[in-house]
Formats: sequence, C-alpha cells, structure tokens
Amino acid sequence: MIEKHIVLEDIDPVVFYGVGNAHLQMLKALFPKLRIVARDNVIRVIGDEEQLSVFEEKVETMLKHVLHYNSISEENIIDIVKGNKAKIESANGVIVYSISGRPIKARSFNQQRLVDAYETKDMIFAIGPAGTGKTYTAIALAVKALKEKTARKIILCRPAVEAGEKLGFLPGDMKDKIDPYLQPLYDALEDMIPVVKLQDMMEKKMIQIAPLAFMRGRTLSDAVVILDEAQNTTAAQIRMFLTRMGWNTKMIITGDLTQVDLPKGQRSGLREAFDLLRGIEGIEFIEMEQKDIVRHKLVTRIVDAYEKYDKDRKDIQQYEKNESINKDRFPL
Repeated sequence: MIEKHIVLEDIDPVVFYGVGNAHLQMLKALFPKLRIVARDNVIRVIGDEEQLSVFEEKVETMLKHVLHYNSISEENIIDIVKGNKAKIESANGVIVYSISGRPIKARSFNQQRLVDAYETKDMIFAIGPAGTGKTYTAIALAVKALKEKTARKIILCRPAVEAGEKLGFLPGDMKDKIDPYLQPLYDALEDMIPVVKLQDMMEKKMIQIAPLAFMRGRTLSDAVVILDEAQNTTAAQIRMFLTRMGWNTKMIITGDLTQVDLPKGQRSGLREAFDLLRGIEGIEFIEMEQKDIVRHKLVTRIVDAYEKYDKDRKDIQQYEKNESINKDRFPL
C-alpha cells in the first residue's frame, strides 16, 4: 500500500468535487479499492501502485477538462474513467468557457475581427457604441492567454473620471472610492474565472486592476493589458499608457467616442490616438457599429435615437452658424 497526494492547481476545488462532494463520492464508487480523502485543494489517496497510477491518470484528464471548460458533469467523469474517448476540444470559434461552461465566442462580425487581430497585432483599438462587447471580448482574450500561459499576467485599467459624482464624497478609503469605476471589469472576470480562483490570482498579482494613474512609471511585459473607457483619457494620459508597453505584451484599448465625460473643451486622448496612429504597422483599429450590439435590443434603439439627436443638433448648430455669417456679410 502506498500513499499519494494530488494537488488541485489552477481550478476551483468546489467545481471539481461537485455540489455536496457529489463528484468526489462518484470517484470513490468508481475506485472502491482506493481510500480517497479530500481536504481543501489536496486529494489524499491510499492503495496499491497500479490502481493509484490509473487514478492519477484519470484525475489529470478531469483537471484538464475543468481547466478548459470551467465545469465538469457526472457524465464527463464516467466517460473519462471508463475510457469512452473523452477528449478536450474547443468548439469552433470559442475563446474561453464561462464558469457555468457556456462557450464565450465572438457574436458579431467586428467582434470576430477583434479576435482575429489579436493573433497578428500587438496593439488593438476597439472603438464603438455601448453594448458591442468590446470590453467583454477583450477580457475573454486576456483570460485565454493566461490559461494557455502565453501571458503571465492580465492588467486592466480605466480612467477614474468623475461623471457627476466627486471621488472625494464617496465613502471609504482610496480602493473603495475607485472600485465603482472598475466594477464592469470585475463583472466580466467573475463570469469567466471561479471566484475563489480569481481572488487567488489577484492576490498573486496575476490579475491586476487599477486606475490609469497607477500605470505611470511602469514597464508592462509578458502581459495582456486592457485600457477600458479610453475616450475619457486626456492626450497626455493615453500617450503615457501606450508607452508602458514592454516585451511579449499585447495591448487592447477600448472606448466609445460618443460618450466622452471629460470637461468641456478638453479633447479625448482616444480621438487623438485614432487620428495619429492609424496606419502604423502592428496597430489595428476595429470600429464597431450598432449592428454589433449584443445587449438587449432596446440598447440598439437607444443608441440610434441618440445618434439621430446628435446629428440633428449638429445640423441646427451648423445652420445657425451659417446664418450668423450671412448676416455679418450682408447686413440689412
């Protein structure tokens, strides 16, 4: 009789053990000659060497399944243990799987352009209206890179622009004041990485979320770096951010040029980057449209209504300007 310890790394033990330890109980039933005890993320197994070897092999396959799909069913376990050719293969176009096992993939033409550009470009700008999946797709690509170990860390940041509510009046310390600005990034991550594992990765700095100001002075290497809501950066801020790029790093910059919250008269850094950097080798600009919106159908209608309003207002302002010029030229 020998004893071995199997450590569950990179996955949530709760997912592996199942609700009420159902998966663990199934393993015990499938390997009756072994004594199997689990505590936290360690499985302690006692038995003869041959049985232990088979058990280790099956558990390794199960771990790969959970790591890939973020879930495992009792049917999956039976297939793996019985050797029913259970194999890990990605469905066509899947970037990663959500914590519920749902495949996350591009859902529009321009989202697919973003996915394709990631494979060949080191810096990508994804610009478009709300609901087009810019941030969500970017974070899915970053999580995939972390899972496949093509990047050592994910760095997510946003400019903390005060849109109607002053930071100083928000309760709590600096983290408490900043977290509301970063919540959409947390939401996307929590959809793709089990909470326990996400907390562990953040504690180990494998995933870092911070306001843009915290990027100054850093060189970001071996990472996927995402700047969200880039329309609210100033020209100096986005220039500072883009020049943080280090070796083996990919940057994805997302934003919506119709939702700039900067003080009136201050030009968006994203707009300046859009004008200056187009055509530079290694940089790709993906412009998303209303047809890429993947939220509730009302979001598309809202975006359309506001775009029409902005166009009408611009036409009126131009008309009034022309009338004023004509009056100056041809006074009565």
